[in-house]
Amino acid sequence: MNKKLLLCASIFALATTSVAFADRDDSYGDSESACPVSHAALESAIKSAQALDNGGLGFHMWASVVNANGVVCAVAKSGNGLNAQWLGSRVISAQKAYTANAFSLTDGANPNAALDGLALSTANLYSAVQPGGSLFGLQHSNPVDTNWAYAGNSKKFGRKDDPMNGRRVGGVNVFGGGLALYNASGKLVGAVGVSGDTSCADHNIAWRVRDTLKLDFVPAGLSGSAGDNIIFDLDANGKSAGGFGHPKCIGTEHIKNAGLLLTAPIGNNP
Repeated sequence: MNKKLLLCASIFALATTSVAFADRDDSYGDSESACPVSHAALESAIKSAQALDNGGLGFHMWASVVNANGVVCAVAKSGNGLNAQWLGSRVISAQKAYTANAFSLTDGANPNAALDGLALSTANLYSAVQPGGSLFGLQHSNPVDTNWAYAGNSKKFGRKDDPMNGRRVGGVNVFGGGLALYNASGKLVGAVGVSGDTSCADHNIAWRVRDTLKLDFVPAGLSGSAGDNIIFDLDANGKSAGGFGHPKCIGTEHIKNAGLLLTAPIGNNP
């Protein structure tokens, strides 16, 4: 009996010690959890962007923002109910935001002028991570922290107090919908990820959201003057001419994207 009591006591002590370390390590503090946008601004932006013609299915969307440290700080949705949009897209939106932030640079960070402030959208990563691509395997490099991604009361999902807020959920996503956020000084301040439609429509909607938030001052990108825009350069065999292309989706998303650049060019906000 005494041995059983000692064993139980040891297990309890180990568990409480582990929790204490987790709590200490995951208490980021105000500066670590600061957000470049408010929940209200993100919710308004995703609702207005989703309502426009973006191609795709026209479904409702999830949107997440991470700050420059990769910490989720705002989560919103365009539909009213929890299942008005794909529930699985909530975590995907956070994953996209983390990816775009994690693989974009801030202005002045790179001595190579051509790459200074280089922004990579999640759409830019599609071809590079395919077998034989220059970044093959990248999608497995930063797995989602499921302890935080699915934690909390679902009634809070998409609200100002979404349980993902204040947590570094992580994840690497390699199709359209994630864009880095840059302020008017060309400084990387985080990223936005949206999910809930085709990946091409997701990209178009994310582009509109970023434009509305006035955080689209992208210093440099793989699409030249279009910064980190999606690149449709796959041939009939699915090979990207430049190595960073994305396939077209089910409908007119690529056509809508071309028009989108005219109404929401990068860095167009005062």
